[in-house]
Amino acid sequence: MSSDGNKKQFWKRNTAKVPGSIQHVYGAQHPPFDPLLHANLIKAGNKPPPATPGKPKKATTFQEFESITSDAWDVGDDDDELLAMAAQNLNIEVVMETANKVIENHSKQQEKQRQDDTTEVEEGDVTSPELSFASQSSPYTDSRLVKSHSEAPIGSPKDAAGEHAALHRQRSLPHRPPVIPLVARMADQNTSGTPAMTEREASRLDKFKQLLAGPNTDLEELRKLSWSGIPRQVRPITWKLLSGYLPANAERRDSVLQRKRQEYFGFIQQYYDSRNDEHHQDTYRQIHIDIPRMNPESLMLQPKVTEIFERILFIWAIRHPASGYVQGINDLVTPFFVVYVFEYIEEEVENFDVSSLQEEALRNIEADSFWCMSKLLDGIQDNYTFAQPGIQRKVKALEELVSRIDESVHRHMQQYEVEYLQFAFRWMNNLLMRELPLRCTIRLWDTYQAEPEGFSHFHLYVCAAFLVRWRKEILEERDFQGLMILLQNLPTMHWGNEEVSVLLAEAYRLKFAFADAPNHYKR
Repeated sequence: MSSDGNKKQFWKRNTAKVPGSIQHVYGAQHPPFDPLLHANLIKAGNKPPPATPGKPKKATTFQEFESITSDAWDVGDDDDELLAMAAQNLNIEVVMETANKVIENHSKQQEKQRQDDTTEVEEGDVTSPELSFASQSSPYTDSRLVKSHSEAPIGSPKDAAGEHAALHRQRSLPHRPPVIPLVARMADQNTSGTPAMTEREASRLDKFKQLLAGPNTDLEELRKLSWSGIPRQVRPITWKLLSGYLPANAERRDSVLQRKRQEYFGFIQQYYDSRNDEHHQDTYRQIHIDIPRMNPESLMLQPKVTEIFERILFIWAIRHPASGYVQGINDLVTPFFVVYVFEYIEEEVENFDVSSLQEEALRNIEADSFWCMSKLLDGIQDNYTFAQPGIQRKVKALEELVSRIDESVHRHMQQYEVEYLQFAFRWMNNLLMRELPLRCTIRLWDTYQAEPEGFSHFHLYVCAAFLVRWRKEILEERDFQGLMILLQNLPTMHWGNEEVSVLLAEAYRLKFAFADAPNHYKR
């Protein structure tokens, strides 16, 4: 009991260091911080920790929560059936049956593979334990999914024991998430790399090329086809079309690209020199600080990439004074930038020197990334206005949704006084980019681009499915500290397309199961 008490006191004494949130950054042309108008925020921020043990006071306003938290940034044929249904209005029985079929198909394939692997071990082959995506984490199914053989790390039992011990040490204290390589497995061909395509992958690529080759691209068909993932070769043009950056008419695309790129660099000439002005210095300084903290570091620390990100983020802040720059927006540039770099290279971007690209290519990548990020943020800008009300609503909706789909998980977190805002704020602020490897984020965004209101609405159901997926691990933790460490350092390092596909299938089922839910689920 004394050990549990010490753990609890650790978090009470260090509430300002609980990871998972950000501190608001007042952006370009944002009203200056007025101490008289924000007296409660200052009072909460300066309030000393309680001298005697007692129940910690819960934050009753966003400002109070904000003041006590700190910056934490220091594939099968059944998939085609599901994507074909994604944009259609279907009855709930058909939808649930199809989503179940996706998960069951994955489970059967992986169970067979697991049995094969067990046989190999008995015959003398040694493989390390596979990371399982257990559907037992969901209250809807008893099936089990593990990583495919091609994705499983190979090593000796000694290596496996060492990795397990390292993971245990890694979770012992909250810390900044480890650097996640963009390309960890060549099996995830939809993200990067050029492994040999299967027959089915080649067929899907042909479907995309045929659809994109027409004089007027059918965007509804493109969304259906994109829902279960977009091949790397056609992802740049597909993202530009689905985001609304490019028109469906093929003849107009070149002129639109030329005009929008010129317009962006016109903003650079008009506004970028003002970054050193007194009322813009704080915005630019925060951007300059945040970029080196992003993943993958090998890419972000390249001087040319840093310059590009600084310009994109500063120009966006200048043009959106209602929110200005807020930490978290910087992460939303990365997937677009990486995908549009792939338009010009074949090798892995993680080890690629971006400065070796021609200047015209770099300018195109920068402008396209800016406009597509702007399109994304247009749909979720209330996430970043003062006090970030959009995120607060989504976190509250997530709490209510989880209480309905898995009461055990919800009550367990209530029992140990874990507030959803303490971990889910970052999930909403960064669209799970700090929780998933970048390769998984890119795959996730394929579906978000294809799903109506994917970033603003469907993301809520993905977060709910993501939380419930870890129900076994959550229920095993028996104190506040252990739960917070788990929720801030979920073991997704080796995730790939299969895990993301199952996560999306669960989210899809939740979306239709709660189609009649209160309106705040749909904001």
